[in-house]
Amino acid sequence: MIKVSVIVHTYNHEKYIRQTLDSILNQQVNFEFEVIVGDDASPDSTPKIIQEYQQKFPDIIKPLLHPKNLGGYGKGNTLATLAVCKGLYIAAMDGDDYWTNPLKLQKQADFLDNNPDFVSCFHNAMIHFEDGSHPDMYVNDDSQRVVTTIEDLVGEDEIWYMATSAVMFRNGVIKKYPQWFHESKSGDIPRYILLGKHGKFFYINELMSVYRKNGAGMSFTDGKQDAEFLFNRIAMYEGIDQELAYKYHKTINKNIARYYLMLADSIQYGNNFFRSRYFALESLRLSSPNSDEHLKNVIQKYIVPYNFMRIYANIKGIIESVFTNKNPIH
Repeated sequence: MIKVSVIVHTYNHEKYIRQTLDSILNQQVNFEFEVIVGDDASPDSTPKIIQEYQQKFPDIIKPLLHPKNLGGYGKGNTLATLAVCKGLYIAAMDGDDYWTNPLKLQKQADFLDNNPDFVSCFHNAMIHFEDGSHPDMYVNDDSQRVVTTIEDLVGEDEIWYMATSAVMFRNGVIKKYPQWFHESKSGDIPRYILLGKHGKFFYINELMSVYRKNGAGMSFTDGKQDAEFLFNRIAMYEGIDQELAYKYHKTINKNIARYYLMLADSIQYGNNFFRSRYFALESLRLSSPNSDEHLKNVIQKYIVPYNFMRIYANIKGIIESVFTNKNPIH
């Protein structure tokens, strides 16, 4: 009986896929596990490398090589691998990440075996920037809480602290993936929301994987100055709001408001006077009630032109000076 299904999602990962698969095959476990490698029609040599590993480990490596790209920001590939998982638990991997602890699968499976009230568990991961633009950093810091609930995953800011390669979850908990999931560029955040509806997450305070950021990765296509990305995030959070029956409506609206304010500065609309102001006003509406400082900043930056505010302030200062001047006029 297969206890864990490891799903690996690849696209143009010829530089990394060997290290990824080796880190999985190096796992020390007392149960059966399978590795389903879904390749989304990579034009490089990734499919050939996957086939090479399948020939060496035919009982473990199970290729799912799509003849054409399934699209949907990688969602088609993800859902295809999930559909064939036979394990009680699922551990996900991107084809450019890798595990650093050979006991990772064993520790996570043991926890889920012994704690049926938890739907998932995760551990710390190291973020490594391939281009050297940033130093390596941990995903989770010392303040990371041990138990995560759905309330912890919904906030006024975007919440993400579970790397894909760090999570193991129960197979079959999510019965259906809604339309907003398919349309979202993000895969992790929607999945954690859907899992969180059914139970808790447990944090294992150990570093056991590396989350690699490189130019070929999806995270490098996300830009907070790009209108397409921002509209996609807005739609995702509107979907989450509906999914959670609007229980956290005010909180989620404040998050959506952030993205409307980013739209006001986006590459596509930042120089469009009317559209920029519209997005700023929509941000104010959604984030209501606002702090006085926030309201003032938005009005000064977006609603009333800054230069006009400076002229107004100068004129006001001159008028006040004239009318408060007590010296007689000669």
